[in-house]
Amino acid sequence: MTVTLADVAARARVSPATVSRVLNGNYPVAVSTRERVLRAVDDLDYVLNGPASSLAAATSDLVGILVNDIADPFFGIMAGAAQTEIGGPGDGSGRAGGEKLAVICNTGGSPERELTYLTLLQRQRAAAVVLTGGAVEYPTHQAAMAAKLAKLADAGTRIVFCGRPPLPEGDALVAALAFDNRGGGRRLTEHLISLGHRRIGYVAGPSERTTTRHRLEGHREALRAAGLGTEPGGEEQLTVHGPYDRRSGYEATLDILRREPGVTAVVAANDTVALGACAAVRDQGLRIPQDISVAGFDDLPFSVDAVPALTTVRLPLFEAGARAGRLAMGKENPPPGGIATIAAELMIRGSTAPPRMG
Repeated sequence: MTVTLADVAARARVSPATVSRVLNGNYPVAVSTRERVLRAVDDLDYVLNGPASSLAAATSDLVGILVNDIADPFFGIMAGAAQTEIGGPGDGSGRAGGEKLAVICNTGGSPERELTYLTLLQRQRAAAVVLTGGAVEYPTHQAAMAAKLAKLADAGTRIVFCGRPPLPEGDALVAALAFDNRGGGRRLTEHLISLGHRRIGYVAGPSERTTTRHRLEGHREALRAAGLGTEPGGEEQLTVHGPYDRRSGYEATLDILRREPGVTAVVAANDTVALGACAAVRDQGLRIPQDISVAGFDDLPFSVDAVPALTTVRLPLFEAGARAGRLAMGKENPPPGGIATIAAELMIRGSTAPPRMG
């Protein structure tokens, strides 16, 4: 026999409306009353009809977290942190008293898939959507994203960007938490220049991504400030674009070393790419950092365990993800203007050193 809301109300000795308020978490209820209702829910093993509830309310209990690749620690750390805040108080009771169901949507980096997931979340009346990582800069995609997010926001969905800047147009966001990729890229290259490096290769990410552009802009700002790479085609000659993966780092580094044997340092788009760069350097019979220095970006958990430990730029991924989760749940007030720039910290380790002379 199916347990109904009325059955729970009778067991808890309250009205059905009070049970609904407790389960939806949308109205203050006395602590003792809430406990009584939740005990009745547990005793009767009552399950809230989610689709019916979402039709009656503006939004459902669903929160979507969009990632490029959940297997990538960069996205996994942010998504996991956001989920801890979205899932509720975490008291271990297993009770359904206002918590949300966080669903990870793996786009594979596809702009089309990103829009598809947003459409599906719109149909489900998602309470919130958290979009992580860099954005694709194709104008048509940006316009489609702005239109889709506006529709979601109009329906009551809270929109939070985590690790990506706001769109050029569109004001549907609750907040955008943007990493200082440009500043981090600049400080990393300034560090190498300060050690005496003058020919620095750069393994960049996909050219259409905001993260790629901002990190590369920071790198080139540092070169120009030092009077390096100013010859025609100089910067482009030592830059190779590719995916954010180890294979790209390996192949691009071999390409750079073939083009310019005088390179003394390689900066990688992220730490995973840097691992591939390190392997390429070693396969050429060169030592790190005695012959060539290698640096990464993000400070992923494995970077400190690389041999030698990887010089990189630390992004507070867990902290940013948790904050995005709180903003999505309305637990934290948005930053002034809705935009916050999250600082990047240079982590100097054993994979960088002054270039060998002679």
